[in-house]
Amino acid sequence: MGYIHLYVAIAFLLDLLIGDPRWVPHPVVLMGKAIGTLERFSRGVFHHPLMLKIMGFLTVLITVVGSWLLTYLLINWLSGINYWAGVVLSIWLISTTIATRGLARAAGEIYLLLQRGDLPAVRYQVGMIVGRDTDQMEPESAVRATVETVAENIVDAVVAPLFYAFLGGAPLAIAFRAVNTLDSMLGYKNERYIHFGLAAARLDDVASYIPARVTGLFLLISAWIARMNVKGALQAILRDASGHPSPNSGIPEAAVAGALGVRLGGINYYNGSPSFRAYMGMNLIPLAPRHIKLTVRLLYLSSCLAVLTGVMISYFFR
Repeated sequence: MGYIHLYVAIAFLLDLLIGDPRWVPHPVVLMGKAIGTLERFSRGVFHHPLMLKIMGFLTVLITVVGSWLLTYLLINWLSGINYWAGVVLSIWLISTTIATRGLARAAGEIYLLLQRGDLPAVRYQVGMIVGRDTDQMEPESAVRATVETVAENIVDAVVAPLFYAFLGGAPLAIAFRAVNTLDSMLGYKNERYIHFGLAAARLDDVASYIPARVTGLFLLISAWIARMNVKGALQAILRDASGHPSPNSGIPEAAVAGALGVRLGGINYYNGSPSFRAYMGMNLIPLAPRHIKLTVRLLYLSSCLAVLTGVMISYFFR
């Protein structure tokens, strides 16, 4: 643990350089299969709302604790055979919890498709990164969806896993990724998951609480570095973030909206039904494809700030 700050920094660089190659098995895939199996078993045996809540809680407990324990035992076992093999495994596992390159690449693809005017392809690509309906999306709505998703995931896919990696190495970073995967699969406030997904949604809110607020600070600094609207970002956080249905996602979305001078939120469609999302930021500038590139710039800056801050704190307090 004495060199964890170096492991995390190398893992971050590894993500920036190669991301997640499709030919390498990803831990999230295994988590998803385990969660799916536990859900099918639970629903096959229990139907009462209370029992579904209990089984949802047990699914969360088994997945999170199991992910931490399996990672810890695997690293210890491999380190016992060869110390450096254990180090390499730790670095690689941490890198799989970070998605700076993946987020930037996905957003960049949508930006290029918008520039080409290929709306069907834009709708398809946006549909790969959001849960809302995209088949009728107009270009401005596609830009908004992309900006919102990148902003929100600065917490979930970058700062939070880095935060937990600095605290507890690969096991804790993987455990957080399990929490986030549970939320993405089960944490919906609809009829199917209102009971079974309750524990997953609540735990994700708790786990991301501190990282989300730290991300807000990093985004303010990033906006200053990039010469964006720092005052607007701060005002949007204080004024609008609490209106978001998530206690955490509103902070990065409001910060990005304020920094860019745009308005996020509004009507989204889920399975054909409209759902209003509170507005974030002021509509000073119409949303345009270039705002995707600016959001990616904030993503990179805030990611680097998170790593540098973690390295400095870990180094001076080790």
